[in-house]
Amino acid sequence: MMHKTSNQPTERQDKPLNRRIPFGKRKLLLVIIDVAFYIAAYLVTIFLSSMSVSMGHFSFEHYLANALILLALLMGCRALFSVYQNVWRYPNVRAYLAIVISDVLAGMLCLVLTRFLPGFRATYIGFAQNFIVVTVFILTTLFNRFAYQLLHQHRNATNGAQRDKHVIPEKIGVAIVGAGRVGIKLAEELIYNASSPYRPVCFIECDRGKIGAKVCGLKVYGDDEAIIDQLKKMPVQEIFIALPNITSEHAAILYQFYSQTGCKVKLYDLPMKDADIDPESENEEETAQTAKRQLREIRIEDLLFRNSMVVEDKRVNAYYRGKTILVTGGGGSIGSELCRQIAKCRPQRLIILDIYENNAYTIQQELISKYGEKLNLSVEIASVRDVVRLEAIFEAYRPQIVFHAAAHKHVPLMEHSAGEAVKNNVMGTYNTANVAEKYGAEKYILISTDKAVNPTNIMGASKRMCEMVVQCRGDSKTSFSAVRFGNVLGSNGSVIPLFREQIEKGGPVTITDKRIIRYFMTITEATRLVMSAGSMAKSGELFILNMGKPVRILDLAETMIKLAGLTPYVDVDIVEIGLRPGEKLYEELIMKSETFSETENSLIFIEKDTPCTRAEVEKKLDILRKVVNASESTLEASKIKRAMKAVVPTYRDPEEVNKIFDDSEEKKLSEDAEPAVAAVTENK
Repeated sequence: MMHKTSNQPTERQDKPLNRRIPFGKRKLLLVIIDVAFYIAAYLVTIFLSSMSVSMGHFSFEHYLANALILLALLMGCRALFSVYQNVWRYPNVRAYLAIVISDVLAGMLCLVLTRFLPGFRATYIGFAQNFIVVTVFILTTLFNRFAYQLLHQHRNATNGAQRDKHVIPEKIGVAIVGAGRVGIKLAEELIYNASSPYRPVCFIECDRGKIGAKVCGLKVYGDDEAIIDQLKKMPVQEIFIALPNITSEHAAILYQFYSQTGCKVKLYDLPMKDADIDPESENEEETAQTAKRQLREIRIEDLLFRNSMVVEDKRVNAYYRGKTILVTGGGGSIGSELCRQIAKCRPQRLIILDIYENNAYTIQQELISKYGEKLNLSVEIASVRDVVRLEAIFEAYRPQIVFHAAAHKHVPLMEHSAGEAVKNNVMGTYNTANVAEKYGAEKYILISTDKAVNPTNIMGASKRMCEMVVQCRGDSKTSFSAVRFGNVLGSNGSVIPLFREQIEKGGPVTITDKRIIRYFMTITEATRLVMSAGSMAKSGELFILNMGKPVRILDLAETMIKLAGLTPYVDVDIVEIGLRPGEKLYEELIMKSETFSETENSLIFIEKDTPCTRAEVEKKLDILRKVVNASESTLEASKIKRAMKAVVPTYRDPEEVNKIFDDSEEKKLSEDAEPAVAAVTENK
């Protein structure tokens, strides 16, 4: 969660000065001041030279000619190095260096001109005198720049204190983790911004060379175990982590460590998500400069207990460029993010297909707002159950690539409405696969789920059946493949929004079973890996995405309560309500009886199994069609479940799977995934 603007370091206090003197006039005033200081510097040189027997014979005209030449060179070099284009209200090492380099260069040019060129020899005053003028001028220039900064900071602090004395009666004490470039920048912004509600108290640093010293007037403490007790004794209410390029794993460790103080822990980080980075941008430096670090709340995505998986592959982006791409379920969580990522690849046309017009409209307006006429975008409201409508759409657009993300995915709802799961998930996949094949699509990529592995519910079994529909088409000119991954953080209906809502209401937070574990990915991770898998698909592959290690849902709930600044079981209780119908304690990504092979992408694997033939799949579909048709007049789902077990051999009762939970590999992985506080020093 981002801070409100009023709580972030800003430059709001500078506006009165900007309105008072426009930049052009300030620049002219600065030139006039510099010329005045130059005259003073030159007069000092004349005075010192007059005391020299060898130089005392120079006339006023001699010095005046030399002074004018040197002044012209100084101003010319400063213009060349854009010295007067800088804003001097803030410390700027590059700007100071530009002054020194430009003035030294001007002094050297003056020496060369007056010493060696015939037309200028009469104005030569000697190396020592020239050196004194340039040196004094540099020092006086730097002095007035520093003086201006101090005056500006003092005036700004005074005005800001008067303006906000009734709004911010007492500032929040903060400790900054990291006394490097990022931490120093944050400290300076907080110190010089009177409107900020924060007051830096100290730095915390792992660099032993800085511990005990002072940076920006703040003492630097070490990051050992003793710092927790020290922080509890200090006037510190919040802790800001200001480290460059911090990983999710490192952020999780630091969060766990500093949460022991009872203080709120925040990140001073780049607000720009991976999803907002243009994959086609070739100017990485320009992209980095557009991103300004901001204070923000630590998100649950930061605490996945593993590093974020980022796919940076321009070859993948190039693959989708210039193609006509259709996304079914394009308004859903995964579908809409796929549309965002595809739009950045500059497709020939992007078609969003969805039955829910509100979601389709939302992503349509977002893409239009961002890309305008640069993106050839079409939106079609249609159901994947409606073959006639699908035929019309595919015939009109002739998509080259189809991402099939449309599906019913809520486990308890599908347990009750099993027939709808079959009609939408299984038959919808069958319908879209048929029309894609009929109208010559190059590739068809099915979005599947880890719940399809040894399924214990109708939703998972229906997705496994979808995988069979796709895998049996190895003889097709269209390349069919499926991509399987786990839960997506923050997606519609996921546990994260539910927990957040329950915490905001004061609890309790409800979990089905305190032992339950799940694999998690961010939406951006999932969609980029899906696109990467789609680009390398040939025919019939079932791609498995590396989800890292599974996470205990109980840990997730406790962490989210802490992120809200509350204490689990004290401020917000966590209540176990029992497993839902069809729910199992853990999910698997790979069937134990099968093997998998690596791909060129280390985050993507291919599951090797023997697919059913088209004839076998058709027989299975016939069984499902008959039982669904026979059950349409009733809400009873038992017949459909029995039929699903007949066509999906790996479909088992959840009780059978949950019995072996303690011996499962997933449980062992989840225990290894818990961040150890003791490892904090090693990971820094």
